[in-house]
Amino acid sequence: MSKQVVSTAMISFVMLMACNSNEPKNEHEGHNMKDSTPQSVVVDDTDLKTAAVVYTDLNATAAASIKLIVDHYLHIKNALVNDNGDEAANGGEAMIDAIKKVDKSLFTTDQKKAYDEITSELQDHGEHVAKNASDIKHQRSHFILMSEDMYSLVKTFGAGRPVYHDHCPMANDNKGAMWISEIKEVKNPYFGAKMLTCGSVEEVIK
Repeated sequence: MSKQVVSTAMISFVMLMACNSNEPKNEHEGHNMKDSTPQSVVVDDTDLKTAAVVYTDLNATAAASIKLIVDHYLHIKNALVNDNGDEAANGGEAMIDAIKKVDKSLFTTDQKKAYDEITSELQDHGEHVAKNASDIKHQRSHFILMSEDMYSLVKTFGAGRPVYHDHCPMANDNKGAMWISEIKEVKNPYFGAKMLTCGSVEEVIK
């Protein structure tokens, strides 16, 4: 066996063990890198930390607009899960459009201030995703920060349904990164098919 083959095997093993060591047992999702549709353990909401939304009295029309922004973020997330930069770009464009169309007159003064602070950066990262369909690595680097902004958005205004805060310890050059998901199963947008189920579910936001 050549030194190059041995080195490659060792790197793969170390990456796999790093991901496994950071997952609670009841959140382990499996790590078959060849199988894009692995059997996953479904996490029960009762086993998760629950995060409450700040503004539960949001205007119904405003709430629907926020949900649409979240939907387009999830479009981006799922495209990255599937290693599809073109579709992620489409989601980025749609998210930017949804942010611009929100009727901010429906917010209270405090709500408007929170919305503007969050979405100014969210829109910027969406533009990077939208303009770099051929560079999925660049899209994923901005998705890291986009996800932090989206976490703030759904914690502040809700998402129209329960969503999950997931975390991968190996993303972002092993510094770790989070994302928001509509499903309980871990599907990693930072590695896609390479390590589809690397990560853990941290909390549910209701």
